[in-house]
This record gives sequence, structure tokens and C-alpha cells, in this order.
Amino acid sequence: MSEYNRILYLQVMATVNLRSFRQVVNHNKGRMKRFLTKLEKKRPKGFHALEIEANQEVWGKTDCLDCANCCKTMSPTYTPEDIRRISAHLGMTPKAFKEKWLYKDKTGDWMNVKQPCQFLDLGTNMCNIYAVRPRDCAGFPHHVKKRMNADYMHMYKQNIEYCPATYRLVETVMEKLNGHK
Repeated sequence: MSEYNRILYLQVMATVNLRSFRQVVNHNKGRMKRFLTKLEKKRPKGFHALEIEANQEVWGKTDCLDCANCCKTMSPTYTPEDIRRISAHLGMTPKAFKEKWLYKDKTGDWMNVKQPCQFLDLGTNMCNIYAVRPRDCAGFPHHVKKRMNADYMHMYKQNIEYCPATYRLVETVMEKLNGHK
């Protein structure tokens, strides 16, 4: 990692400054996406163990409440079960919930009408429906569920731009692989 990248990285990652994070991502995303494309084609021997180790390191240094960028800039996909569960929690019918908070995108998925998410408390970065949040939110950024393999590499390529934990994971894996050479 260059000195410039190290300084930016330390500034951004100590506590998440989303403006600085975007700068770091813009500076490094091409390099990181090329790296992920290489991994998509061929992962080195012992990669899964390295990925697990890196993931544990990243989550040891990450507090999503410092950031909530996913809730500020992305929308989860709401399943019919999510809609039933959340609308019941809010004392609404599924139809009223969809009319008030969701829209159907061009692929037929139910998404938030606005960003940041209507359920995000911007003062605390906490979710007001955390106990019944959409399945997509509960699994984000999907590191453990969707390992760094060819089927899900697109997700990592996308999420490095939105999630500091994903960015850190890819950066950590890059550093570990470079250290093993």
C-alpha cells in the first residue's frame, strides 16, 4: 500500500468519515476490482482459510453504527415475507406498507421509495425496525453467506463502494496474499 493510500485509509477507517471513504474508494476501486476479477478466475490454494481470517479481523475493527452507509445509500430488496412481517410490526396492512414506503423496480423487486432508508435514525445510525428488518439487511454485506467466489464476486465489486467493512475485507485479503508471495 502506498503512503498516500495508507494515510487515507487510516483517516477513513479509524472512525468512518463517509466523505473520506468515498475518496479512498474512488482512488482504489479500479485496482480492487481488477484484483477481484483475478480472484474470480482463480483463487490461490488455502484461500478460503485466508478469507475467513481476514473477515474475522475486519469485523473485530468494524462497528456498523459508526457508518450506516448501506442504509443511507442503498435499498434492500423486500421479500413478500419481509413485507408481511414489517407491516404487521408497524400495525399496517401489507398493501398500505407498500403504498407508503416501497416501489416496484424494473425487475419486479420491492425497494425503498427514498434514501436514506425511512427506518434509519440518522442521529444514532440505528434501525427503527431492527428486530424485523428485511432479510437483505440482516445479511448485509453477506461476507460469510456469500464467500469470495465466482458466483458472488460481483457483490464484492459493488459493495466496496458502499461498505467500509467490505472495502477493508478486500484490502486485507490483498495485503495477505501479497505478503504470502
